[in-house]
Amino acid sequence: MERPSLEFNLPDTHEEGKLYVVDSLNNLNKLNVCPAESQRSLDEEENTGGTGENVAGSNTRNQYLFFGTFILTLIISLALVSFVIFLIFQTRNEVDQISSRLLSEKKNIEELKKLNNIILRHLNQSRIKE
Repeated sequence: MERPSLEFNLPDTHEEGKLYVVDSLNNLNKLNVCPAESQRSLDEEENTGGTGENVAGSNTRNQYLFFGTFILTLIISLALVSFVIFLIFQTRNEVDQISSRLLSEKKNIEELKKLNNIILRHLNQSRIKE
């Protein structure tokens, strides 16, 4: 039984040259056959490595990415603004509660002052009687 060879046969530089010439002739033929507007797409295809990806698809993808980012930013901004408005209302409610407590305490202090004055008068009158 023969063993398969582990060596790879690499193409000659002569064959590589032939492929380069054929590729160049194909490009030249495309230039002669295609109109001037198509030249731009051929050049772009060459620049992208021949993957077939054109600028229109790239622009569309960039536009989708831009609008997606824009919508996401708007949603996050809306959430932050809503949270700030919620905090403002909460703070306002707390301030209202504190101010109502202060008013009630002020009334209590005034009542205590009146009671203190009444007690002092009563004590002064009782001393005078003695």
